[in-house]
Amino acid sequence: MSGTGFVYFMSNTYNNVLYVGVTNNLTRRVAEHKAKINKGFTYKYNCDKLVYYEAFDLIVEAIAREKQIKNWKREWKNELVVKKNANWEDLSDSIGVTEELIKSIKEYYKGIAGQARSVPDTGTHNRNREGIAGQARNDVGQPDTEI
Repeated sequence: MSGTGFVYFMSNTYNNVLYVGVTNNLTRRVAEHKAKINKGFTYKYNCDKLVYYEAFDLIVEAIAREKQIKNWKREWKNELVVKKNANWEDLSDSIGVTEELIKSIKEYYKGIAGQARSVPDTGTHNRNREGIAGQARNDVGQPDTEI
């Protein structure tokens, strides 16, 4: 498994849900899915089984392929999986995803979440720099002065 970009499919236990994704680090990303870090589609539909992947030399190639595949019918995606993984087995072990890695990913993200909660909220870090009526504001919420 070499490359700097990957397109991958995650599925659930029953293989009736399929998620198509792209990443620059397949092992880490699959471990994140298995650790249920992001509460999005794969979390909601329990897609924690890697059933297919392709490696690319450039991430832009992987992104283009992902866009192409996302426009395919489900039947075509299934055929792609069956060609390389006829039994829809979890390929995670073959790319280095271990229980230890999943555990360390969970701990890492738990630590990040703890750091985010301990930072005082000044109310300015996510605010648009424009205030009421489109007036530009500086980082402390005061109107910018023109020079």
